[in-house]
Amino acid sequence: MLRRILQALVAALSALALVFLVLFYWIAIRPLPLAVGQVSGPGFPAAAAGRDQFGVPHIEAPSTEEAVWVQGYVTAQDRLWQMDILRRVPAGQLSELLGPASLPADRESRTLGFQRAAAAVVRELPVNDLSVLAAYARGVNSFLESHRGNLPLEFRLLRYQPRPWTPSDSILVAMQMFRTLSTSWKDDLLKWSLLSRAPAQKVEALLPVRSGREFSPGSNAWAVSGAHTTSGKPLFANDPHLDYSIPCIWYTVHLKAPGFNVIGVSIPGLPGVIIGHNDRIAWGATNLHFDVQDLYMVQTVERREQEVIRVRGQADDLLPVELTPHGPVIAESQKQKFALRWTAMDSASWQYPFLEMDRAGNWQGFRAALARYRGPAQNWVYADVDGNIGYQAAGRLPIRKGFDGSVPVPSDGRFEWQGYIPFEELPRAYNPGSGIIVTANQNPFPPDYPYTVNGNFAPHFRANRIQELLEKARRFEAADFLHIQTDVYSAFGHAFAQELLASLERRKPAEPGLASVAAELRGWDGQFRREQRAPVVVTAAYNRFLHRLVEGIAGDMAGLYTSQMGTVVVEQVLSTRPPGWIGDYDELLLTSLRDSVQELGRTPGGSLTWGQYLETTLAHPIGHRIPLLRRWFDIGPFPQAGATTTIKQTTKRMGPSMRLIVDLADQDRSLHNITTGESGQPFSRHYKDQWPAYFEGRSFPLPFKSPQIVERLTFVPSR
Repeated sequence: MLRRILQALVAALSALALVFLVLFYWIAIRPLPLAVGQVSGPGFPAAAAGRDQFGVPHIEAPSTEEAVWVQGYVTAQDRLWQMDILRRVPAGQLSELLGPASLPADRESRTLGFQRAAAAVVRELPVNDLSVLAAYARGVNSFLESHRGNLPLEFRLLRYQPRPWTPSDSILVAMQMFRTLSTSWKDDLLKWSLLSRAPAQKVEALLPVRSGREFSPGSNAWAVSGAHTTSGKPLFANDPHLDYSIPCIWYTVHLKAPGFNVIGVSIPGLPGVIIGHNDRIAWGATNLHFDVQDLYMVQTVERREQEVIRVRGQADDLLPVELTPHGPVIAESQKQKFALRWTAMDSASWQYPFLEMDRAGNWQGFRAALARYRGPAQNWVYADVDGNIGYQAAGRLPIRKGFDGSVPVPSDGRFEWQGYIPFEELPRAYNPGSGIIVTANQNPFPPDYPYTVNGNFAPHFRANRIQELLEKARRFEAADFLHIQTDVYSAFGHAFAQELLASLERRKPAEPGLASVAAELRGWDGQFRREQRAPVVVTAAYNRFLHRLVEGIAGDMAGLYTSQMGTVVVEQVLSTRPPGWIGDYDELLLTSLRDSVQELGRTPGGSLTWGQYLETTLAHPIGHRIPLLRRWFDIGPFPQAGATTTIKQTTKRMGPSMRLIVDLADQDRSLHNITTGESGQPFSRHYKDQWPAYFEGRSFPLPFKSPQIVERLTFVPSR
């Protein structure tokens, strides 16, 4: 009897395990992309997508438009759910999936009017640009329609079907990137509020218009001429820093067609390569941070509309939106309404020049493509096989006369934009005598620039450190640039530590605990490495010093303003120690250090390493909420190195989003990796296969001329 019971139990458990395995295969494994074989359908091109060891698609097609079609198809294979979320965020359509927790984000997106703006852009796009977006959309939809019953796991978990992709959706994705890289209107409101409670001179010193705050995310890009390389040809590097996400924001792709051969990173939802190289040139970008948003104080509105936001699990949310000639009313304070004017909402100025950029063969062709670029203003860095390097700022930058745009202005006609700064008058450089070009979000506009300049330009620390490292060595190879990209020395952090030490030596406090801290600070080399403890003390003391510095001006609202201040402001205050700000600078430094040491002493284990202090998890927006699945969806927690003022710029929410190094002497010696992997599907082997190398500061060759194809999918047209 016992034997029969055990046999029955084993049989039941085996059946249950079999059911689980079948179910797991059906909902998690079956949706993984078909990478080997043949697919066909109406409108399919005669093309192929071979994948390398990291799942990067190398696409070959008879025409550029058909290559873009295949790009849409394979991107949907790997990143369909991410693409759907990237269009839903600006469209204000998250709440119908995620419920009322997403309502604040949806309400802001609906107020800004991205859907209206995207529809207007599509109506006014140049024909060639629209045809590219349409070809991409057809590729996405060909995948979607043939896989309705076999979609990635997230669609099953949230129980919904995505709608077809349209060119308007690609514009929405582009607008979301625009929003990520250029939102400043909230800063304007904070500065306006501070001016009402503090002297204007101090406010301008805290929040200057031409140096801004320690902006993050930031990015690095540089190029050196052949005079600085072992090969005698230029080397180029780019590592944009963006908010962490899983899957990451970049999707690597290689597109090849007659007269068209380009490799690099794309954004899921957008056709072409955004940053990369072709057989002649390489290019990349950092955010310019020029202010392209202004708030206008309005008394009346032109018209009112009502947005209906669907909310999962409850009634629709009805949102009234007030529209003015300057834009939507985005905020209200002290009975004053503020309307937002923003270059992103100028539908007539939108174009999509990326395939023209991908095809460019020289500096003149590259600049011609950039002249059509109207997205978030960027610093573009360039290098080519002929030995040239260049820099060009590009984007729509408003001309302001009589105001700088850092605070709201009346809407009485005195503060209107006077058009946009002409492309030919934007900062640029070509083959400088130094043979070095560096951009790390610093201000590129000279003091005598003829137009009003305002922006959250980054302080000089990252740019200066890159320049210093490039000038130190005579000849570089690609691997040397990877060491620079992963550098975690902070000149500001090191200098602030010296200020703390100088105050300790001048005042000689009696607390025994501070003596050991002083010894640790004296031995610290300014590196923000994971295993070090000194960076924790320095950062904690800096945060307290900054808060109390601002508190003397902003009072109980100091917490709102400290995030707006740049380290360059603190550097200036400590070097000049202006009277009338605080009574005793040394005492404030010591108090900040003393309180930080006391607070850190209460942490588990007595003290933290920098890696523990900056510990981060890449959390999947859905899988992280499911305990049994979290380990497959998430990455981390993991300790980090770097800081906001290091070349490898990191915080708890952001870091380098990809690394690219291009060797113009031999492009197959180029190096590249993204943070996680090509796939957005957690049970794919390419979901996070690039993470270990990214985390350890390693990279991989980026094959271009002779990629090693391990899987090949052929596309065949059918009637």
